[in-house]
Amino acid sequence: MSASPSLQTRNHRIAWIAAVTAIAMIGATYAAVPLYAEFCKRTGFAGTTQVAHNAPTIRGERSLIVRFDGNVSQDLDWTFEPETSSITLRTGATATVFFHVHNRSAKDTAAVAAYNVTPEVAGGWFDKISCFCFSVQRLGPGESADLPVVFFLDPALEQAHEMDDVAAITLSYTLFAASGADKPVALAPRSPAPAPKL
Repeated sequence: MSASPSLQTRNHRIAWIAAVTAIAMIGATYAAVPLYAEFCKRTGFAGTTQVAHNAPTIRGERSLIVRFDGNVSQDLDWTFEPETSSITLRTGATATVFFHVHNRSAKDTAAVAAYNVTPEVAGGWFDKISCFCFSVQRLGPGESADLPVVFFLDPALEQAHEMDDVAAITLSYTLFAASGADKPVALAPRSPAPAPKL
């Protein structure tokens, strides 16, 4: 006994709805990571710092201690440390701090930096103008470099009640081997020399 046409139509509709729902869920899964990253970047959630294009035009009244922390993952044979362990910074003032890095290995390697600030609530008011963490860093065998970060504390944090009891902020970096870091830096292929004219 075959199903009636109305039952077949209903079954096709249910199958179609289930397929569309499954595809939408897979799409939402892939979209979740970049959407979450964008949310953190815009709000400072989870200690994500802000990116600024210019220094502030006004200075605040409050000064906070900013501490610096440098770490290296186990898969990277580099040393990495801040030039100073902390500074005192007035809100609205711009500071530049260098992190010294050294490649202890005998090969070209590359690294990327993951970063955050603690307490996490401070991320929304910690603005970076320039940072080595925005790009991949490459060092040759035994090579060293001083990597700068230029930042300020947004004067608006003085009106944020969740920052009232915060006296110190820690900016922490961890260097990780960049994908393909064990491969030599690829050079652009040379064009063949033109054939001599006879």
